[in-house]
Amino acid sequence: MMHVMRNAKPPKINTRSAAKEASHERIVSVAARAIRRSGYDGTGVADIMKEAGLTHGAFYAHFASREAMLAEAATRACSESAALVAGGLAGVPSEQALAFMVRGYLSREHVEQAEMGCPLAALGSETPRQAPEVRRATTRHIKEMIDLVARQSPDWGQPGAHERALVTLSTMVGTLLLARAVDEPALADSLCEAAVKQLVPVSH
Repeated sequence: MMHVMRNAKPPKINTRSAAKEASHERIVSVAARAIRRSGYDGTGVADIMKEAGLTHGAFYAHFASREAMLAEAATRACSESAALVAGGLAGVPSEQALAFMVRGYLSREHVEQAEMGCPLAALGSETPRQAPEVRRATTRHIKEMIDLVARQSPDWGQPGAHERALVTLSTMVGTLLLARAVDEPALADSLCEAAVKQLVPVSH
């Protein structure tokens, strides 16, 4: 028995499959940043593959179409954004969570870092013209964010908390979009500051 165990070969690792998975992960990661930076229409297969360090011809070993890549990229961008928000809230007292979320979302840093930020503000205007898979990924993320905002309310689970979350998220995304659109930093700051003032209750 011991002789058999000593000579037993370790299970083979499919290096080709692992390499393909790693390449696929790299493409999706690059594309998730690219769509937020350049929009769906500005994201081309050739540029993504070049940035990922792969040949253009290798694309179809990973995706059936450009739309399939964009759908995965949208899902990844949404997941990264949700995880970032949820992770930031983990160490914040519950009574401060909403203020922390709103101020972080409408911070100058977020305004200036579209590539790593919320995909809703970066891509919202383009999404209606995208493939159903892309719109489905966006819809899931919107629902997730609405729920996350609502959970920060003392009356979470009640209709009022859900309605306020709808308004809060809509205001946050719209404000961020406008702050990124203007070419005057002072105006961008004013937009964000005004939205924070309206969304975050003043503590007495």
